[in-house]
Amino acid sequence: MGGGEQTTDAAGGDKRAAVIFNPVKQGIEHLRTAVEAVEREHGFGPTLWIETTEDDPGTGQAREAREAGVDLVVAAGGDGTVRAVAEGLEGAKTPVGLVPLGTGNLFARNLGIPVNDIPGAVRLAFAGRDRAVDVLRARVRRPDGTTETEVSLVMSGIGLDAAMIANTDPDLKKRVGWLAYVDAGLRAIPNSEPFRVAHRMDDGRTHRSRVSSILIANLGYLPGNIELIPDAEVDDGRLDVVRLQPRNFWGWMLVWRKVVWENRVLRRSALGRQLIDLTGGNKRREVVYSSGGTVDVVIDGEPQEFEIDGEEMGEITAARFAIDPKALVIRVGSGGGTAGGPAAARGDEEPISDEPPSDEGLEAELDEAELEAAEAAAEEAAATQPVTGELSTAEIAAAEAGAAGTGTGTDRTDR
Repeated sequence: MGGGEQTTDAAGGDKRAAVIFNPVKQGIEHLRTAVEAVEREHGFGPTLWIETTEDDPGTGQAREAREAGVDLVVAAGGDGTVRAVAEGLEGAKTPVGLVPLGTGNLFARNLGIPVNDIPGAVRLAFAGRDRAVDVLRARVRRPDGTTETEVSLVMSGIGLDAAMIANTDPDLKKRVGWLAYVDAGLRAIPNSEPFRVAHRMDDGRTHRSRVSSILIANLGYLPGNIELIPDAEVDDGRLDVVRLQPRNFWGWMLVWRKVVWENRVLRRSALGRQLIDLTGGNKRREVVYSSGGTVDVVIDGEPQEFEIDGEEMGEITAARFAIDPKALVIRVGSGGGTAGGPAAARGDEEPISDEPPSDEGLEAELDEAELEAAEAAAEEAAATQPVTGELSTAEIAAAEAGAAGTGTGTDRTDR
């Protein structure tokens, strides 16, 4: 539960809000002032203030607010606080207002929430419109064989992306914010080692790849307005997978070109898309996209670093990700934002149902047996399928058997 609980001195109203806040973030007093200025105006009584703690960054506090029957939950902090609050409100339709106080604030940025304007974000939390968005859930296998279920709102990363998060200088992060991740990335790339993964979408065919990083995303924009996944939408009922598989330094330059130039500039016009086609941009394999309802990722080799929404989460050996469609209600502005781009309007949104979505199918998708099935499929694929540019185990065995039958030896060079 929270480390502290208080109410404001505002006069009573028909509704009540709860603010779940990280007490170590700057701007808390400014936040209190802003809440007191708008709660009575919008018919809210005394606000319930609940602190997060080091042991519980918001999940228990969200459940506490839910049990108190509040009409609005305001999550004040970074992406980690919002993610924890979302986990605590699983299955509820209580709207969540966002007041960004963290470093990246990717979820808020993608939804068009004011990032450096506490009064503006508070007004939006109390008076904005409701928008139901998807939530990513992951069942992960740890190196010791145990499993955990985690929640993600932005994106999860395995490999270089997670190593970058783990290597970010905390002091630099306090001084320059998300730019510290750029510093960590520049330091991590030269020492990064590609690794092999088996992956499959929607329980289909298992594929093997050699990657530097694999990202499973709910939305598409990174800090600096970098468009990593052009087609990602926060409410389309699909997760998006990005495999980064450059072979060398030049490959990393092509990754950067793809994300910064092609996605952000060229794809926005017919002429630009034609230029991409003419220069072979759609045929290159440094950045590969796919999407679906579920994805399994099984690591072939040593465990890899794992991160969720910019938070270091240790090492894993396998994971099954599933989308939970429109499982969280967020207060947004009139434009609404979109996971495909900050504050871009959408006119085709459906009204939010009063009935919470059924989670029976999702529970099946995250069942332990499903993760075990994915691992079994990965083992079978490792024995029969080659990784791009490499010989398969079966081909090697056949070659060795042929060599033994003729009494000659062979040297193998990976193609």
